[in-house]
Amino acid sequence: MKAKVFSIQGEEVKNIELSDTVFNREVSEAAIYYAVNNELANRRVGTAAVKTRGKVNYTGAKPWRQKGTGNARAGDRKSPLWVGGGTIFGPQKRDYSYQLPKKVKRLALMSLLSQKVKEERLRIVEDFTVESGKTKDLAALLKNLVGDERTVVVLKDDDELIRRAGRNIPWLRMLSFNRLSAKELQYGKNILVMESAAGNLNDFYGKS
Repeated sequence: MKAKVFSIQGEEVKNIELSDTVFNREVSEAAIYYAVNNELANRRVGTAAVKTRGKVNYTGAKPWRQKGTGNARAGDRKSPLWVGGGTIFGPQKRDYSYQLPKKVKRLALMSLLSQKVKEERLRIVEDFTVESGKTKDLAALLKNLVGDERTVVVLKDDDELIRRAGRNIPWLRMLSFNRLSAKELQYGKNILVMESAAGNLNDFYGKS
């Protein structure tokens, strides 16, 4: 498929060829769902935990004798029915992460790129960087292209200067072409793909 390439001023400069396998395929909503859920699950920190009656540091002595006091029977003060006792069915530490099949992950990412193309939310832009590494310079540059909407920039490599300039912009995410995030692509209002990164995506995903 043909795609327009824009300058950093937002003007059309030329056309390039993109792989139909990557940018113009049938969208698999199921794969997208599984990939986004997998990323969210892998980010969860399963450290919430409470003490059950077996973990409460309390005496195990019977508070009073079984019969004759008029009180209800009680085994120990660690019972969940008592103040200071354990908690019934409370959360315990656990690992929420799991592995998604590689083919499903790849299908999800290609589906997301194709979906954004169909929605006209993906643009190919000429390669650029921020020589100063300053946030204000990158924000001024992006203003011509996307304003201040939630944006994902797909880089051709790990450009340290542009990453440093973009880390203080709350609505901006930087992704390398070979380390895309299904969650960021799904919720990004605009996807800016550098021209070299588009070629890399053709090679990286187009072979599958």
